[in-house]
Amino acid sequence: MRIRPGSLIGTPTRARPHEPHLPHPPRRSRSTRKLWTAGLLALSLPLGLTATAAQSSAAPVPLTDGPGALRFEDQFLELYDTIKDPANGYFSPEGIPYHSVETLIVEAPDHGHETTSEAYSYLIWLEAQYGKVTGDWGPFNDSWELMEQYMIPGSVDQPTNSFYNPSSPATYAAEHPDPSAYPSPLDQGVSVGQDPIAGELTSTYGTADIYGMHWLQDVDNVYGFGNSPGNPCGGGPDTEGPSFINTFQRGSQESVWETVPHPSCEDFSYGGDNGYLDLFTGDQGYSQQWRYTNAPDADARAVQAAYWANQWAAEQGNASAVAATVDKAAKMGDYLRYSMYDKYFKRAGDCVGATSCPAGNGKDSAHYLMSWYYSWGGALDPNAGWAYRIGSSHSHFGYQNPLAAYALSTDPALIPDSPSAGQDWGQSLERMVEFYRWLQSAEGGIAGGATNSWEGSYATPPAGTPTFYGLYYDEAPVYRDPPSNQWFGMQAWSMQRMAEYFYESGDALAGEVLDKWVDWVLEHVTIGSGGDFSIPSTLSWSGSPDTWNPANPGSNSGLHVTVTEYTQDVGVTGSLANALSYYAAATGDTAARDTAAGLLDALWANSDGLGIAVPEERGDFSRFNDPVYIPSGWSGQMPNGDVIEPGSTFDSIRSFYHDDPDWPKVEAHLNGGPAPTFEYHRFWAQADIAIAMATYSELFGDGA
Repeated sequence: MRIRPGSLIGTPTRARPHEPHLPHPPRRSRSTRKLWTAGLLALSLPLGLTATAAQSSAAPVPLTDGPGALRFEDQFLELYDTIKDPANGYFSPEGIPYHSVETLIVEAPDHGHETTSEAYSYLIWLEAQYGKVTGDWGPFNDSWELMEQYMIPGSVDQPTNSFYNPSSPATYAAEHPDPSAYPSPLDQGVSVGQDPIAGELTSTYGTADIYGMHWLQDVDNVYGFGNSPGNPCGGGPDTEGPSFINTFQRGSQESVWETVPHPSCEDFSYGGDNGYLDLFTGDQGYSQQWRYTNAPDADARAVQAAYWANQWAAEQGNASAVAATVDKAAKMGDYLRYSMYDKYFKRAGDCVGATSCPAGNGKDSAHYLMSWYYSWGGALDPNAGWAYRIGSSHSHFGYQNPLAAYALSTDPALIPDSPSAGQDWGQSLERMVEFYRWLQSAEGGIAGGATNSWEGSYATPPAGTPTFYGLYYDEAPVYRDPPSNQWFGMQAWSMQRMAEYFYESGDALAGEVLDKWVDWVLEHVTIGSGGDFSIPSTLSWSGSPDTWNPANPGSNSGLHVTVTEYTQDVGVTGSLANALSYYAAATGDTAARDTAAGLLDALWANSDGLGIAVPEERGDFSRFNDPVYIPSGWSGQMPNGDVIEPGSTFDSIRSFYHDDPDWPKVEAHLNGGPAPTFEYHRFWAQADIAIAMATYSELFGDGA
C-alpha cells in the first residue's frame, strides 16, 4: 500500500487477589542469547514486499561489520553527534532538550520550544545507550542531574507539602466531557479515600516533597509566565530560562486547540481576577497556589533507562559509575506509585456514583496500572495550611511499562526503599501484562484502556461494558479529540517496553501477546528502495474485549482494529524497529529482525543534516482558528497582553506565533491556501531512532 507523505505524523499525545501467571519458561541467559544472535543476518526487505513476505528459511550466517548490524552502531554515533551539536538547535542554553528544533509546531506541547518530561526521559535513555556503546557514563549522570534541576520541582517550588493530610487528599470536582461544562464546582459532599503511601514516603525520605517530574515546561518562556524552578512565582515575561506551565484541564473533548495555557504557580498576576483558576474549578473563594502534574510514562521511561544503564555498566565492570543515579531512579519509582491509585482514592473496581462508590481504605483504591497522571499542589501562603494529592482513574495501555515495573520489583539496585514498594510494583507488573492481554484485538493490536471513573464523574457506564478487575473498558481513555487510541505511535511505544520485558524475563503471557501483535504489525509494514517505507498511522476500532477472567482469558473475537492510514512518522518507526529487534532477539523471529533492519535503513536514507525527517502535511493547522471556550462574563489577559474572553481562539491568545518565521505558511492556509508542509526534527523522534540503531547493533552485531 502506498502512503500519503506525512500523513498524520506526530499526532498529539496527551496529557485484588494476586493472580498467578501462566508458568514462565526458563529465562534464556545472556550468554545463550549471544551464541545464537551472533548468527543472525540483517537484510533489508526486497522492493515492494511486505514484511510477512520476507520470512526466511535460510540458515543464519554470522554478521560482519559494514553489511551487517555493526553499521548501525556507527550510525548511532553519527546521529548522536548530530543531536548533541549545539549548532543544530535541539537544546536550550541550559542544555534542556526542546520538543523540536522548529518552533511552529502544535501537538501535546503547543510550541516547539516547550519541552516535556517525555523529552527529558528520552535524553536519559539516549545517554544510557551512549554509555553502553562508549563506556562513558558521564553524560548519562549529567542528563539525570539536568532533569532533577529543571523538571522536578524543588522544595521552594512545592513549599507547603508539610500541610498535606493523607486522610483528606483532595476535594472532589467532577470531570466533564466538554470544556463548556467548566468550571467544575468543588464538592465537599463527596467522600474521598485515604492516601496509603504518603506516610511511608515521608518516613523513608525525610521530606513531604514529591520526587517526580512535572510534565510541561516553556523552555524559552515564550508565554511569559516566568515560573522558573527555584523562583516559581517571581518571574514574568522578562525572565529568561524555563518556566513550569500547564494546558489540558477541561475534559476528554478538550483538544490542544481548545486549551488555555496557564502557570503552574498561580499568584493571580495574569489571567482574570482569580488568575486562571476559575476557568477550571468553581469555588467560593480562590487561593494563590502551586500545582504540578506528572506524566507517569515519562518517569517510567527514565527508570527503564536507568535499569539498562545499570546492567550495561555492570557488564563493563563499572556499575559504580552509575550507582548514584540508579538510586535516584529507584526513588522516582517509589513516588511513581501514585499513578496506581484512583483519582480520589476511591475503591478501585465497580465504582459507580460519586456519593455511593465508597472511599478507599488502605490499598483497595489501587488499580495497580500506570494511569494517565498524578498531581499534587498546595497553598503559596505558608500559613494557609493546605496541600493536595490526586491519582488518576483512567489507564491507557500505551502508558504501561512492564520493564520498569520488572526493574522496580526485582532488581536490587532499583527496588525502592519504601517497605511496600517492591511488592506494589510486583503486583503492578502482573496487572500490566494481564491488561495488554485483556485489550488485545482479534487481529493483534491493543485497544485503549479502562477507567475506574466513567466520564471522570463515577457515572454509570453503558449496560454490558466489559470490565477488568472491575474497571470499565474505555475505547479512548482520557481524550477523544482525536481519540487517544487511533495513533499507532501508542502501539509502538508501549509494545517496545513489552518486548524489552519479554527479552529480560521470558514471561509466557507477554510472549503470547507479542507473538500476535508482531504478526499483525508485519502485515502492515512495507519497505521499498532507498527511503521508501510505510507503517500504520491511524487505527479504527470496533467492538469490545471480553470481560477479564484471569483463569480463562477470552478470545476477544468481538474486538477489532483496522488500519485506515499509513505514515512515514520517523520517530514511531524508530520505536517500532526497536520493538521488533527485542522481540526477534527473544524468539529468533527472522521476519521481525529483518523488518527492523529494513526500517532502520529506510530511516537513514531520509537523513538531512539536522537528523532524520520527512515532509509532513499539516492540515490540522486550520484549527489555529478554533474557538477556545471562555465562560460568559469572564475576561483576562495573557502575559503579553493577548485578551482572553468569549470568542477567543487558539490563535488570538497566542499572537506570538505571528512573529514566527514559518507563520506565513500557516496564514496562507488559514486564508484558503493548501495545507502547509513542514519537516520537523522532534527531539524524542531523533532519540528514538538513535536508540533503535544502537539496540539492533547490540543485539545482532558481532560480539553481541
